[in-house]
Amino acid sequence: MKETPEHIKLILKTLPEKPGVYRFYDDKGTVIYVGKAKRLKRRVSSYFNKEHDSAKVRMLVTKIRDIQTVVVDTEWDALLLENSMIKEFKPKYNIMLKDDKTYPWIAITREPFARIFPTRRPDAATMHLFGPYSSVKQMNILLDLIYKMFPIRNCKILRNNDRPCMQYQIKKCAAPCCGLISTEAYQQNIDKAMQIIKGNRKEVIRQLKEEMMRYADEWKFEEAADVKRKIETLENYIGKSVVVNPALTNMDVFGMEEDDDCTYISFLRVVDGAVVQAHTLEIDHQIEPSREDALWTGILEIKERLKGLCPTVLVPFELTLAPKEWDFQVPQRGDKRKLLDLAVHNAHFYMLEKKKRQDLADPERRNMRVLQALQEALGMKTLPRRIECFDNSNTQGEEPVAAMSCFIDGKPAKSEYRHFNIKTVVGADDFASMEEVIYRRYHRLLEENKPLPDLVVIDGGKGQLHAAWNAIIALHIEDRLMMVGIAKRLEDIFKVGDDVPVYIDKRSEAQKLLQHVRDEVHRFGITHHRKRRSKTSIASILDDAPGIGAVLKTKLLKEFKSVSKIKSASESELAAIIGPKKAAALRAYLDH
Repeated sequence: MKETPEHIKLILKTLPEKPGVYRFYDDKGTVIYVGKAKRLKRRVSSYFNKEHDSAKVRMLVTKIRDIQTVVVDTEWDALLLENSMIKEFKPKYNIMLKDDKTYPWIAITREPFARIFPTRRPDAATMHLFGPYSSVKQMNILLDLIYKMFPIRNCKILRNNDRPCMQYQIKKCAAPCCGLISTEAYQQNIDKAMQIIKGNRKEVIRQLKEEMMRYADEWKFEEAADVKRKIETLENYIGKSVVVNPALTNMDVFGMEEDDDCTYISFLRVVDGAVVQAHTLEIDHQIEPSREDALWTGILEIKERLKGLCPTVLVPFELTLAPKEWDFQVPQRGDKRKLLDLAVHNAHFYMLEKKKRQDLADPERRNMRVLQALQEALGMKTLPRRIECFDNSNTQGEEPVAAMSCFIDGKPAKSEYRHFNIKTVVGADDFASMEEVIYRRYHRLLEENKPLPDLVVIDGGKGQLHAAWNAIIALHIEDRLMMVGIAKRLEDIFKVGDDVPVYIDKRSEAQKLLQHVRDEVHRFGITHHRKRRSKTSIASILDDAPGIGAVLKTKLLKEFKSVSKIKSASESELAAIIGPKKAAALRAYLDH
């Protein structure tokens, strides 16, 4: 470990054992990392007095030229200060939100006769803002509901007009430009629309029902019927929106999913059992954060965007730092657990969709990712860029053959596929056949000074794997490649010498790659075996027939299409092709 500079040692000696935030600076005076600590002295000193497993942390330490700290009263204060400093300085080694898309908001203008419209340019000074909405479709459904229920103007500039426009005629606007609705009545519609957007829809229904009964008491049945239509429209919308128990209300839910590069935080806001808002944040890893740090990054970002959190917050695991102003819960069962599972599913789906987009843009990236996953699952030292897979094939001990498929960088390299006719093994001995083929294949590569594969896959269980490995030992190349077997029944993956199969998720891309390699060798081997059997069956009947050479055999097969039809043909039919003398001899041979 590199020697710590003297001025850094002096700083470390004077750090307090109190909560706070620390900043690391490089030689240019740029903040490269911001962190929080329960005890500043202990946390900051740990960067310099122990060996770190992470290469990124080791790199960070080599670049530190100065340290500054801020002492605060509590860990919660440290978390908030850290979050604000990360946003201010954007340090190179901190986790960062990659959520740089311009998501839409619902805006309500701050004016006497307000407009309600979607925007991607939110301005809190002139608008009441609700969002952001990650799903434009869901936002538009909500806006359509509001436009259907309340006659709200959509013109950008409100002018004094003598006559209302077409929007008034089709009951889409209350025509405030002509004074046909009072400021108070119009604002009541806006207030109800706000409540619906916030998710307080049952309260709006209660208000509408009171309004409907008031109109009915006053014998204003047309107005009462209009309000009843609004109630039915809203109740129909709520019926489609409810996902869990309607008793669950005022609740925020955070789900989480991770891969090697990013953490995905999915947020749901639940009111009256319905998800009224959903959003997913993508957080980039620099120095590997704890799961709690990543989750807090997402929670604080949502809190800032929505100007607060609901009293109850569902999270996927216990938080060591949980302020008393919110009730953090980790549900294990019931409707709350369903909500948490939904949030986790959304985060997982977002991650998969992102990878699909990346794969479409760069197919090579996907192949490398799959190979890296396979390397990790098998504990390989090198990336399995070249994979060769072997399979035996025979029919009741006859015509034993073997085949090899080859994948390079995760893709079939069909020009490298090979067939093998078994030469030294008599009968159906799959173990001996596999040992022969493996020995012949890699003995030849060694003789020709060609590179060996990174991974060899044997289509078979432990017996065939052991037989194949005997050939590798005989060639003294045990340390130059890895060999695994795929058991035919459960498709378990076995490594040489292991009794327990390697755990690979059956749905994972790494497992699917191995299955693809295996399926290719099946296809290639079966095709070759069928051709060989067909050729042999023809030869067994016609090759020994008197007077029938290769030319006449070809003529017969071309005319009759198959050996069975040749056997059933009359002597005169045969004579028309090969002449009467040879036809008589062939007919006698076939009838014998």
